[in-house]
Amino acid sequence: MPTLTYRDALNQALREEMQRDPDVFLMGEEVGVYQGAYKVSRGLLEEFGPQRVVDTPIAELGFAGIGVGAAMAGLRPVIEFMTWNFALLALDQIVNSAAKMLYMSGGQIPMPIVFRGPNGAALQLSSQHSQAWESWIAHIPGLKVVAPATPADAKGLLKAAIRDNNPVIVLEGEMLYNVKGDVPDGEHVVPIGQAEVKREGTDVTLICHSKTVTTALKAADQLAADNVSAEVLDLRSLRPMDEAAVLESVRKTNRAVVVEEGWPHAGIGAQVVDIIQRDAFDSLDAPVQRVTQADVPMPYNKHLERAAKPSPEKVVAAARRVLYLDE
Repeated sequence: MPTLTYRDALNQALREEMQRDPDVFLMGEEVGVYQGAYKVSRGLLEEFGPQRVVDTPIAELGFAGIGVGAAMAGLRPVIEFMTWNFALLALDQIVNSAAKMLYMSGGQIPMPIVFRGPNGAALQLSSQHSQAWESWIAHIPGLKVVAPATPADAKGLLKAAIRDNNPVIVLEGEMLYNVKGDVPDGEHVVPIGQAEVKREGTDVTLICHSKTVTTALKAADQLAADNVSAEVLDLRSLRPMDEAAVLESVRKTNRAVVVEEGWPHAGIGAQVVDIIQRDAFDSLDAPVQRVTQADVPMPYNKHLERAAKPSPEKVVAAARRVLYLDE
């Protein structure tokens, strides 16, 4: 099994799907000649040419709309945003056109389109370029939303997204592009809507996705030193969400901590907590805890930025609270 970086796994998925289906094409800012702002599209222009790897002006609303029209006409566009923060300008096309077209056409017009790009905070990019978009996008009926944490899941979920006949949002962790991991050879497609247990445990469930999977795994290592067995459940897909996997894990451990990169108010974690309290309330031995970004715009100062982000130490502290270890 080869070891690939997250970016190379995404590149491999794009290349394989473009080879498999001539209707698949990539469009976005600097995806061609520059080979992508994060080099995810390296080599694709040379292989597939400018009609299938299309450089665009800095006009997110415009090229997102072109992608929607192309999907309505039967093509399978992959629209890359240099960052999801820039996609704010394209939300009208994503929310009012892509998400609603199948419904408003009475099922006559499928919308096989992927919107993808880096999401969340990197390092000192300040508040306008450090937003986690999960809860914004997952709120919208008609969209599917995935957030891969590993190179294997990045490849498998992107391939599934491209093959889906619905609009799929792929949120790539901006700090994950250099992360390395094993990626299965051959056909590797991860079904949308299936969570995965990244680490088995018996005492508490740490529910996470994207960059917070690494945070939760580090927290689980620290908890293990105190003889606490933490299970790490990677949601992978945020809409649809694998409710059965969440409930199965919580019913096993009887305690849960939800970790996310976004803000606390109306976040993805709030949705997870609702699932747990609705269908696993009698299994809980403690209230569910949430670990989120601080409820402020992301600071630029590196020390304040670090303090605002979820950390293994914050997850450990939350786990200790649900285990009543500090009383």
